[in-house]
Amino acid sequence: MSFAIMYFISSAFADTHMSFWERISPPKDISVNGHLIDYLFHYTTFFNIVFFLLVCAGLFGFSYLYAKKRHPIAYYTHGNKKIHVIVATLIGAFVFFAIDLNITRMSSNDFSKIFANFPKKDEDVIKVEVLAQQWMWTFRYAGADQVFNTDDDVITTNDLRLPTGKKVVLELLSKDVIHSLFLPNVRQKVDAMPGRISKMWFELTTPGNYEIACAEMCGTHHYKMASKFKVYSPEDFQRWLATANQMALAENDLANADYFWGWQWEE
Repeated sequence: MSFAIMYFISSAFADTHMSFWERISPPKDISVNGHLIDYLFHYTTFFNIVFFLLVCAGLFGFSYLYAKKRHPIAYYTHGNKKIHVIVATLIGAFVFFAIDLNITRMSSNDFSKIFANFPKKDEDVIKVEVLAQQWMWTFRYAGADQVFNTDDDVITTNDLRLPTGKKVVLELLSKDVIHSLFLPNVRQKVDAMPGRISKMWFELTTPGNYEIACAEMCGTHHYKMASKFKVYSPEDFQRWLATANQMALAENDLANADYFWGWQWEE
């Protein structure tokens, strides 16, 4: 969360053409389920602000009401009277049950019912294998044979391209250290780890050019993990993929063992 906030702030103030509200607002949500993340963030922020204001009101209010000039003789209390214990307990119980547990309930429901509920095996989805390494992202699309790690695969570097209106599943692996694929406009990120495949799914709604960042400090040139993310209409994506597939068949160097870094897709 802290990385995401810092990313939003730095990105906003780097663009001098943005209005004030655009600067302080999160990046545009382009995913079907991104609003769930936004709602949870706004809900948490609202109550943080409310209780911050209440604490400030109590701190400064009581400092004013019980200033020395109004009460020259100090009154000492340990706060252990029955009424004090009851009030403190009621406030604590309200915060815990009405706010903390509600946040836990909403986030758990969103995760189990949406974000961890991956498309079924027989669904028609876009599949992409992602290899993270210092200092780049490499993306692999299965070619016309729909099988990964064959000679017709489309491979791009620091350039993820996807369509709207179709579920997308990414499988990630790291070549060296832990990285984290962060798509600010999708409101999701997932770690890429050596020796362990991780997964993420989403569905996009809005074509355009967006950004990818690495949300895990992965070394001295961590900043170089910034990449491009282009979203097409379904028709434009199919045209791009068909062209890229033809180029791959003509240009892939099959004698280079490093080309075959893909893996058998995990359902």
